[in-house]
Amino acid sequence: MKANIAIIMGGYSSEYHISILSGQNVYKHLDRTRYIPYRVIISTEKWVCLDDQDREYAVDRSDFSVLLNGERIAFQCVFNAVHGTPGEDGLMQAYFELLNIPQTSCDYYQAALTFNKRDLLSVLKPYGIKSAVSYYLNSGDPIHEDKILEKVGLPCFVKANRAGSSFGITKVKKAEDLRMGIEHAFKEDDQIIIESFLDGTEVSVGVITYRGETRVLPITEIVSENDFFDYEAKYQGKSQEITPARISSEERSRVEEVARLAYDVLHMKGYSRSEFILIDGIPHMLEMNTTPGLTEQSILPQQAKAAGITLTELFSSAVEEALKQI
Repeated sequence: MKANIAIIMGGYSSEYHISILSGQNVYKHLDRTRYIPYRVIISTEKWVCLDDQDREYAVDRSDFSVLLNGERIAFQCVFNAVHGTPGEDGLMQAYFELLNIPQTSCDYYQAALTFNKRDLLSVLKPYGIKSAVSYYLNSGDPIHEDKILEKVGLPCFVKANRAGSSFGITKVKKAEDLRMGIEHAFKEDDQIIIESFLDGTEVSVGVITYRGETRVLPITEIVSENDFFDYEAKYQGKSQEITPARISSEERSRVEEVARLAYDVLHMKGYSRSEFILIDGIPHMLEMNTTPGLTEQSILPQQAKAAGITLTELFSSAVEEALKQI
């Protein structure tokens, strides 16, 4: 009997539309000889399931079922394609755990931890995983610009602490622009992180659980036409994403080792995509994404393709791993 799979997409953040594209791609490629996929749109206004004609049916949040054309549909598994809150910060993971419905991404604690850039880097630091020099600010804190710049220097990056797709990020080159960058970040989150500039090669590394084993995918080198890998570079063609990365075998081994270490230390499962800057061959972590983009053009699917894994195989493996939780 085929399992009913709910592909959740959308969410409550600025990444809503990107998540819809990811979810639609999962829906397109999920193996219909083994599963019956359903698209479930999560938004602040409503949770709805779409039928083949895109008609909406309300989701019963008490048990995450839906009455579709007179038939009550229960889901054996949830494929999580929600970027940002509530799909990447642990809220949906905790909800499904309470309902005893397996889902494809990491558990709620790991999701909450990795979604918080400051906490993630602090937890990984004792394991020797390097990162930029940083300064933290919360909404309402006094802003001492001299102290900030004394610690992180110029140029520096001001980032929303809990946001993705480069929303809320500014590269600050001049001291007089620091406050504007801080105000921009606070529009996305009430916590921000200000980091020193790391001058090196940027790489992205996918680590996934695939057919029961932890697997590091081929590394992607990021070459942005802009000052950094911002929204325009990521989604509007203003960058080169080169897989496999043009780095030495020694650098590749180091990055793979650090990415796998982070995945294992955090007891991750499902997909992850971590960003690093290589400085003199040493990886410095920027962040980890636990529901990365899954469109045809997204980095993790590119890496899977380079590893000889089709999208149908990639997505089906995630579902199979989740179903093992039952």
